[in-house]
Amino acid sequence: MIELKNIEKYYASKGNKSYVLRNVSATISQGEFVSIMGPSGAGKSTLLNILGMLEDPTYGTYEFSGENVNSLSERKRIELYRNHIGFVFQAYHLIDEMTVYENIEAPLLYKKVPGSERASRIADLLDRFNIVAKKDLFPNQLSGGQQQLVGIARALAAQPTVILADEPTGNLQSVQAEEIMTLFKKLNQEDGITIIQVTHSEKNATYGNRILHIADGVIKEDVAVHH
Repeated sequence: MIELKNIEKYYASKGNKSYVLRNVSATISQGEFVSIMGPSGAGKSTLLNILGMLEDPTYGTYEFSGENVNSLSERKRIELYRNHIGFVFQAYHLIDEMTVYENIEAPLLYKKVPGSERASRIADLLDRFNIVAKKDLFPNQLSGGQQQLVGIARALAAQPTVILADEPTGNLQSVQAEEIMTLFKKLNQEDGITIIQVTHSEKNATYGNRILHIADGVIKEDVAVHH
């Protein structure tokens, strides 16, 4: 479903190339749960941003569901992104001036999903994550774990096929972190959503089925996780 071939990302300054990623090739199939691990500055977030179509590689090809992302028009790419990709961030990125309900609704307004369908999708997500009672609260009235649940609900509202998560439990205490990771595992196993997460945590990485170890912009290891 996702095919990276010889992806390189570098910034050139004064004739020097500083590489963030070099020669990254990987295939990720529909329904996998992949963790990307590695030291700070190894290129993990850049790789996630390339997968999420937020950044372009300097070189190499990225195919998503058979489409060569690099060669798509801006409009086609936005369409692909909106229809397939949900992002979950370490810092939640919720909109402070909007209620929980409005935060979850935002991506659906972008996609012009009709009102009744929006309402039913949001009701389902609030119910599923046990946050119905919180729907009229603002992000600053929630705990970190609850904010991240809202972040995940917002990512799921658009019914993506892939969720990209950047250190999704980075700001959470361990009990909340476990709750979030268990939820990801469920979304992967029961809903068949492909999940790719960047994590520092060995423990979080074991929730998935595969770990890509990246260092100095290169994939050093690609290992299966045995449960």
